[in-house]
Amino acid sequence: MADVAGTREADVAVADGEVVAVGDSATVDDAVAERDAGAATEVDVGGRVVAPGLIDAHVHAMMDGRPDVSTAVSESDYAASYRAASNLEAAVQAGVTTVRDLGSRGTLALDAGEAVAAGDIDGPRVLACGRNVIMTGGHGNWFGREADGPAEVRKAAREQLKAGADVLKCMATGGVLTEGAVTGAPELTPEELAAFTDAAAPTDTPTAAHAHGEVGIKNAVEAGISSVEHGTFMDREAAEMMAERGTYWVPTASALRGIVDNGVEAGIPEDAVAKAEDAAERFDDAWDHALDAGVPIAMGTDAGTPFNFFEEIPREMAHMVDYGLSPEAALEAATVNAADLLGLDDVGRVAAGYRADLVVLDADPTEDVEAWQDPDAVFARGERVN
Repeated sequence: MADVAGTREADVAVADGEVVAVGDSATVDDAVAERDAGAATEVDVGGRVVAPGLIDAHVHAMMDGRPDVSTAVSESDYAASYRAASNLEAAVQAGVTTVRDLGSRGTLALDAGEAVAAGDIDGPRVLACGRNVIMTGGHGNWFGREADGPAEVRKAAREQLKAGADVLKCMATGGVLTEGAVTGAPELTPEELAAFTDAAAPTDTPTAAHAHGEVGIKNAVEAGISSVEHGTFMDREAAEMMAERGTYWVPTASALRGIVDNGVEAGIPEDAVAKAEDAAERFDDAWDHALDAGVPIAMGTDAGTPFNFFEEIPREMAHMVDYGLSPEAALEAATVNAADLLGLDDVGRVAAGYRADLVVLDADPTEDVEAWQDPDAVFARGERVN
């Protein structure tokens, strides 16, 4: 088995959706007997590696990887719901056992999380923000909650909390996929960002800020944002600020790769491709600054954006290694770090008392990062899903 504690030989006992013991066969047998779980089912994974299920801290369940996301604007809520169900099933089949949805129309992702928990649809555990809080006409305005001024932003954030949001998400800068938006330009003001985090504080709700440009990143960090999403133009000062304050970075390398690698020939709008190509040139520097400063990193993909499919989420692990993380650090980013960011204290490890969200791999992921991409088996909440 392999997790953030390293790779070792052990048996794993699961009961009632929880890991109840990790150790030699006698220890595991005793734990099963103590739980009075009845006849145990044994799964022989000899020669393979048991690891925690992956946690993707940034997805959009309503999107399906189509080249032009604007074509989804006119689709009905029903169509978006079917798409979300399909995406979530694809994610869990790929070994992703928890996702954080950072923006869908209405309460779509919140409702999807309840449907998974109730067993109505197959999928990973879903935490969601509800609607993004954005400036009027800002990035993602076709599905966000537009708000201007600290009072409106605070009210918009509170609306998401009332709807049951697990995290609050805002747009601190422009973005790639909104036509006419300037990718790195600040959108919400420092005062608006401060009101946003102030709304989250009483319930200790984590916050996330979409931020490409260095000014927007710094504004978000100074406001007390929990995680910076994308961070594409991060400079040294921004990285040092994030490291000092413990602000997580969710890089979403798969989002840029999907656009740049496919381009206008695949149907992606020319404006989006041009912005993505410019961002990709700066992304290497962002990684250098983040790694030098020791910025905490949590894995996220922005799944649903062009050619960024839910069934391919594990590719992000290899992308992170390409940018300088070790396979061990990538595992940490996609398990315990992401769990910490999401406020979950019982997922991300193969250990007694943790939820039985597990994958069985054909190779040790701390040595071969590609091992994540083809799990032999996936267990979510203790039940095998593939």
